[in-house]
Amino acid sequence: MGMETNKHNYCVILAGGIGSRLWPVSRKELPKQFIDWFGTGRTLLQQTYERFREIIEADHIYIVTNEQYVDLVREQLPEVPLNRILKEPIRRNTLPSVAWATTCIANQCQDANVIVSPADQLILEEKNFDEDVLRGLEFVSRVDCLLTMGVKPTRPDTGYGYIQAHEEMKEGAFAKVKSFTEKPALEFAKVFMESGEFYWNTGLYIYNVKTMIKAISDLVPDYRDRLIETVGFKETCGACTVPPHFDTLPNLSLDYSILEKSENVYVQVCEFGWADLGSWHSLHNDTQHDSQDNLLLNTEALLYDSAGNVICLPKGKVAVIEGLKGFVVAERDNVLMICPKDDGAALRRMMTDAQMKLGEEFI
Repeated sequence: MGMETNKHNYCVILAGGIGSRLWPVSRKELPKQFIDWFGTGRTLLQQTYERFREIIEADHIYIVTNEQYVDLVREQLPEVPLNRILKEPIRRNTLPSVAWATTCIANQCQDANVIVSPADQLILEEKNFDEDVLRGLEFVSRVDCLLTMGVKPTRPDTGYGYIQAHEEMKEGAFAKVKSFTEKPALEFAKVFMESGEFYWNTGLYIYNVKTMIKAISDLVPDYRDRLIETVGFKETCGACTVPPHFDTLPNLSLDYSILEKSENVYVQVCEFGWADLGSWHSLHNDTQHDSQDNLLLNTEALLYDSAGNVICLPKGKVAVIEGLKGFVVAERDNVLMICPKDDGAALRRMMTDAQMKLGEEFI
């Protein structure tokens, strides 16, 4: 890639979530993107930043987070200046974050190509990832479309979103998207897998700022009126200060409000060993286990006749367990949780109960 194109490439890392499906380790005070889950010495946010730093200029990388986490971001990414950390005053879905970041970037470069990435993914094949991202950024610079990055499913997972393409494609190809399905029932997930037309939605999106601003303007008039005009396409000294009406913007997701309603959405078939660290279940599915299928997250344990568990304890604690199958044992600060690994509903119920009966400091 020549330096010319690179000058137009930007990245937005979304790092504002609470990661509640990984409670009680991911907490309001320290959500999952700021945690080093595997004992590598790097948090998920640091790994994500470093991955993009390889292919995108440092001063073209923006971090969107909640104002509560600005100090954490500064501490973990000291090289990112404050004017590239977009601080959201309240927790919102992905559309407000993306719309605001896109507007800021358009102020810097009216022809920017942008990749939006969550801060909490595991990418196993870094080199493939770099190539796919650069290929995608190049594609949106000449094709007027919103591009999703899809990976071939390796199992009929019901926790992921699926993208259906218009044809069976080889790796590296681009195709028009036929449909999106969020977290399908198991029988559908099996059919999707067998058909060969469906890809996991990685939550990585690529677009040219002009295309995205037009899509927002056409599909979500509320945003057009409140956000784009607020920031205005003029150079102001604090182009990235929070727009005045930010907290009144409707709580919408990028997927639902833009991608599922746009005509010109494409999928790029990628192969970079992707995993979404969204829940205990997906953590277990997508990482290395011991011979008994147990996953120890930076934790010491003596396990007997125990299989299919995920164990995550604070440093200095040892788990000694016999006869446990398919559970999560996770502790942080004032909460120890023991729950069937695959029961997301139970986890949500326990977390809500803890909040109601014990108080905010347990969330």
